[in-house]
Amino acid sequence: MRLCGCGFKCGITEVFSRYGKKTHEKEAVMGEDGRCFPRKDTQAYRLLELVAVCGEFPAELVYRLAGSTSYKGTVTWLLKKERLLRVYYRDKLRGYRLGRRARTALLSDNPERFSFYLTGNVDTSLLKSEATRRIRLHRIAEVYVAMLNAGVTIFRDEKPRVFAPDGDQDRGLEGAAFYSSREVKETGIEAVKIKGSRMAGVLLSPDGVFLTYNSGPYMAKWDYRAEQRAKAWMQVTLCNGNAGLGYAPEDVCGLLFGDSLEPFCQILSGADSGARCFFLLDGSYGHFYYLTNDHKGEVMLGLLCDRDRREELDRILSQGLCAGNPGGVIENDALDGNGDPVLFGYLLDIPRIHRFCSALQLQERHGTLICFDFQREVLERCYGGLVAFEAISFEKFERRFYPEI
Repeated sequence: MRLCGCGFKCGITEVFSRYGKKTHEKEAVMGEDGRCFPRKDTQAYRLLELVAVCGEFPAELVYRLAGSTSYKGTVTWLLKKERLLRVYYRDKLRGYRLGRRARTALLSDNPERFSFYLTGNVDTSLLKSEATRRIRLHRIAEVYVAMLNAGVTIFRDEKPRVFAPDGDQDRGLEGAAFYSSREVKETGIEAVKIKGSRMAGVLLSPDGVFLTYNSGPYMAKWDYRAEQRAKAWMQVTLCNGNAGLGYAPEDVCGLLFGDSLEPFCQILSGADSGARCFFLLDGSYGHFYYLTNDHKGEVMLGLLCDRDRREELDRILSQGLCAGNPGGVIENDALDGNGDPVLFGYLLDIPRIHRFCSALQLQERHGTLICFDFQREVLERCYGGLVAFEAISFEKFERRFYPEI
């Protein structure tokens, strides 16, 4: 491929000229067929990449990608105009799918990255019209965007093929990487053990393994036995089968995304009711984190994968407090001046927060839970009167820890 010249009358030239851009030569290349295609490392190409790995990309999710709203709107309009993207609308679900020319170009450009998604009889290649299948693709797309914005590796050519029988497990992980549920099933016949699990995939970070779920705007409905099998299989596969990754069975945790904090509140407030989420609260998982499908959730995800930043934040929060008692009856990260336990709950670890508050109630003790300001209202609804709260300003935290955002 070669750069398209200024005289090439294509949609990209017209659009970037219209908006006063003088960089259209950097934004597009012209293929052998004489038609324009976005160049790598451009917003347009990155959007096509995401649509390729997701199969169908929710139209409303474009706003969470990097770049200004007007620019993203222009890029999306252009891709549709050039028929590289096509809109599919049915059952009140609007999504973007790759055009035929975009599929061909991506496969030719980087088969290692895209052939897994764009060839064969799979949901991301032979797209269906059923609402349930499309919603599943949309949920996974939301997870992909969160991972990408948090700096987690998602593309196959940039991470070791941990779950493939002929994979390169010895390559080792460099940072955090996310594997979709279909990538996990590359293991082969053994993957039948996770049939029925609702997980969208698995996040592997230097600190742990996170079975990842996305409930969207609803309360998650769990198949207890299926999720237990998924966890046990992951422990065997990653902690025993691939011992070189260095994970221990207790490193296998859970990660749940939701569109708001309301489902998180319902999980905790229903702890002692008939609707109790036994899967999250019965001790099956030592840690199961809840994040929102928005910018704040992406920042929290980045923090979850960054031990150095977490330790620095904990050090700041510990100022003025006494050292914690790891062996105490009540789980804690520090003790206040009265010797009462303090928990750093800013990552919304569902079972850990529940254990802390339940133990305070049983022991008739006082305690403090430290969270971010946007989390406080929900936590107070669940445990108000039982626990004292201290809130961290998310704005100040982000300005100090993530100045590049």
